[in-house]
Amino acid sequence: MTHNTPLSPRPLRHLSDVHRRVLTTTQLRSHGVPATEIAEQCRATGPWQQLLPGVVLLHPGPPTSEERLHGALLFAAREPAPGVPTQPNADSPHRPVYPEAMITGLAALTLHGFSSTPPLLSLDHVDVLVPRLRRIRSTSYVRVLRTPALPTPEPVTGLPVAPVPRALADAVADLTDAEAVRRLLTEAVRGHHCEPAAVVRALNEAKLLSRPHVVDAVDSLVAEGRAIAEDRLYRMVREYGLPDPVWNVDLRLPGGPHLGGLDAYWPEQAVAVELDTRAPRQGQRQGHQHGLQPGPQQDDDALWSEYARKREHLERLGITVVHLTPKKLRDTMEQQAAVVRTALMAADDRDPAAYVVVLPR
Repeated sequence: MTHNTPLSPRPLRHLSDVHRRVLTTTQLRSHGVPATEIAEQCRATGPWQQLLPGVVLLHPGPPTSEERLHGALLFAAREPAPGVPTQPNADSPHRPVYPEAMITGLAALTLHGFSSTPPLLSLDHVDVLVPRLRRIRSTSYVRVLRTPALPTPEPVTGLPVAPVPRALADAVADLTDAEAVRRLLTEAVRGHHCEPAAVVRALNEAKLLSRPHVVDAVDSLVAEGRAIAEDRLYRMVREYGLPDPVWNVDLRLPGGPHLGGLDAYWPEQAVAVELDTRAPRQGQRQGHQHGLQPGPQQDDDALWSEYARKREHLERLGITVVHLTPKKLRDTMEQQAAVVRTALMAADDRDPAAYVVVLPR
């Protein structure tokens, strides 16, 4: 038998080319190849080779990057129950299921299209994310990472890949170079892969915000994210023909207290826009200042409560506050412009707002 010889009368049309070149020993046996024959074909001079424990590469020579990734997933995926053949994915008949396994870390970021990550073939290892209770160990070029709850994978070139925030956290956990961390986080935001708050939340959950070089990169990330969100807000006003507001102002009651800063304000209509670029680490600082115990959910809730109190105070004074997130501005800019326009048009139907002093921020 050679690597070109059909494995059994069972057809392989449901498998793509790479899936015919890399198979588990279980799959081979299900196609009629006995264990002794597999061992014979994988001898040093044989046409096959053992890529990973239980995973066979059906040709001599080094594996391609696609074969390495496919092999890593086959190695880490939960094996089907005995007697149950491996089935193709119902949504894509050319893609098999990889139960409880997905690519993460630098390999995942490269698959997502990052330019600051190494090519797949130059990576020393491929990180694969599995549930915490799976009994599987890292081996060869596969590094097994565990998580209490798997995120929903994103299909990239037919492979299950961790979402960018989770892949970033897994990559950053292995990096000590501050500049490399900064490049990854910056590309995540500038490349529109995800919003800063999602990245910071993932880093916080991975307990990476105690590392000084990660903290410095996060500070730059939050500033970068806010600048991008502000630019989107300027574009929204310009492209959708909204009247010009006054930008980045503080409001005060005459002779009274400070009411808070706003990103945009239309004084005649008493309509304000506030960008929500908060992140868990910012909330953590707030929590410590108020004697709260640190914790991402509690910290985020505390900062959100502050936003809500400020909004309620302004609305009691007759000022309409439109709350926008960077994600809303990115994904549904036209819809957000319509929300602001509606608020401006409704000004004539409201009671006059209280007089406030508008100061530059």
